Amino acid sequence: MRIRTGVLWIVGVLAILALVAGIFFRSWIAVLWTRVSFGVSDFFRDFGLTSPEDVTRIDDLRYGEDEMQVLDIYYPAGTAEALPTIVSIHGGGFVYGDKERYQYYCMSLAQRGFTVVNFSYRLAPEHKYPAALEDVNSVMDYICAHAREYFIDTDNVFFVGDSAGAQLNFQYTVAVTNPEYAELLGFEIPEFALRAVALNCGIYEPKDMNANIQDYYLGNLPIAEGGELDVLRFVTADFPPAYVMKATGDALAGAYTEPLVESLTGAGVVNELHVYGDDKIKPPHVFHLNMKSDLAAQCNDEECAFFRKYIATE
Repeated sequence: MRIRTGVLWIVGVLAILALVAGIFFRSWIAVLWTRVSFGVSDFFRDFGLTSPEDVTRIDDLRYGEDEMQVLDIYYPAGTAEALPTIVSIHGGGFVYGDKERYQYYCMSLAQRGFTVVNFSYRLAPEHKYPAALEDVNSVMDYICAHAREYFIDTDNVFFVGDSAGAQLNFQYTVAVTNPEYAELLGFEIPEFALRAVALNCGIYEPKDMNANIQDYYLGNLPIAEGGELDVLRFVTADFPPAYVMKATGDALAGAYTEPLVESLTGAGVVNELHVYGDDKIKPPHVFHLNMKSDLAAQCNDEECAFFRKYIATE
């Protein structure tokens, strides 16, 4: 018990120091510290986990030329036909993360009866906006072209994303469902049917990101009203049903959920806001990625149940 408490204390201190570094130092030191501290936290979160025997995994499929442009595909063992397909977009403040950090979470979704695509994308500050967003579109190009090989049902696609991945999820979904916005981005969207999305612990408007993230990720790109980064203005009634999740212990993203919900509701989009935790139990940012947590299992069960309501059977 003492060892576990000590480890948690160290991880907590590292996370706080990373946040402080991100606030006070606009430099590579902050980026490197974020990567190290988040990496330590994720290591202990996933320590001891192994690939479940009831999931088939196909690793390291290359969807682009950059070393980060790789993806995994998971589906239940014994799968013989295409399954409704979840595409997971990882978080990490646009500067951290890859598919390895999300493998156990994504395989748990596959255990719930889905084909799951888990991918890495190019990170800032080495690759600034819109590199990550372009990679989401490239992944969709790849899986649409290889759907038959990997039991992907392009008529029943669902997106999940958390933190920075929730922002990418939201922005790309706007592009998928609003041709005007896709044209503004210069994107050609492949043909697939996006049935629903889960937006987890996100900050959805670039103007709400802290100054360092704007600097590292957006560079000098202006956040102008009506421009491509004013994403909420481009939401239409064609945006798919959305499961919007926040946690009571999430100091990073909890305050930014209501404006998203208001925007979706105002556009006539079906959406459900789910708040996990209460005054006593305060789950942290992206708690749903912890496969050792009962509350995470509950959240992921409920998101998958939400998806099942929108599976097209014809």
